[in-house]
Amino acid sequence: MKFKEAVTYDDMLLVPQYSDIESRKEVDIGNNLGHRKFRIPIISSPMDTVTQADMAVAMYRSGGLGILHRYNTIAEQQNMARKVIDHTEWSGNVAAAIGVTGEYLKRAEALIATGVDILCVDVAHGHHYLMKKALTTLREAFENHVYIIAGNVCTLEGINDLADWGADAVRCNIGGGSICSTRLVTGHGLPGLQTIFDCAKTDRDVKIIADGGIKTSGDIVKALAAGADFVMCGSLLAGTTESPGNVITLPGTHGERAKVYRGMASKDAQLDWRNKSSTPEGVASYIPYKGSVVDVLLDLEGGIKSGLSYSGARNLDELRHKVEWARQTSAGTQESGTHIFSQSGRRK
Repeated sequence: MKFKEAVTYDDMLLVPQYSDIESRKEVDIGNNLGHRKFRIPIISSPMDTVTQADMAVAMYRSGGLGILHRYNTIAEQQNMARKVIDHTEWSGNVAAAIGVTGEYLKRAEALIATGVDILCVDVAHGHHYLMKKALTTLREAFENHVYIIAGNVCTLEGINDLADWGADAVRCNIGGGSICSTRLVTGHGLPGLQTIFDCAKTDRDVKIIADGGIKTSGDIVKALAAGADFVMCGSLLAGTTESPGNVITLPGTHGERAKVYRGMASKDAQLDWRNKSSTPEGVASYIPYKGSVVDVLLDLEGGIKSGLSYSGARNLDELRHKVEWARQTSAGTQESGTHIFSQSGRRK
């Protein structure tokens, strides 16, 4: 029996290159979705504990993109979109998610009428007949007047099919998110970095969004070097002032504050959304409160720019041209972390 070897972010490192970059100000990490220019290649996930209006506004002002989640009524999602438009002096970068069943076309029509011009067709297994039907229907209804992100997939065949069906950008990864249990429940998926290596082989004119398994700015640099145009983040941006939900003090701690963070296929999320639960493919948890997402994004931006400078790259195209990969051992992975905390060191 033949099988493929698949690597994830912790398995690989980028080899430092000669660099003549004197300042991170020389590094441009921006990218486009159609005619839309973004200063940072970061998109916030359409989850109900990550992106509502406040997060979308903060993402816009920080140079990224926030996608309004769909786990609400059409009217509620329209109201979120209106708040984003009122607070951002709308310039055509308002995004919202839809599904592939039920009233998805009615929801799309209402969102576009409100001012949304980026739709995210949001399902766990995107390489599916229902996705093909939805993308075909959306293209027939709106032609090229709306930018369509679709997913998720984890194979070259998957991204090629979604592009052929009408997607402008594709979310690439199955499982691997910090609160996603798809691989445990179904046995299916691929490690996140391998997914990007495979999907980057596409010859279609489609943007690649690395979605899931990204824990650090270094992982973002690896995803971009492997061929991703953007990354989509959930846990990195959750637990912030702008993410939905109240800040709570965790019982039994010394005043530690947190917010709820949950997968949209978790039992809790399904019960809140539709008053029933099918087989859960996610979990719910608490995530430490981090303060403003603006500060989080500034740290990520700085880390990404530093990452490019280590390869002597001033933009994403140069990064992909210059990149050199190394496979590290499990001992190397341990050494790559701040391992003093696993020895005799003590946190300050």
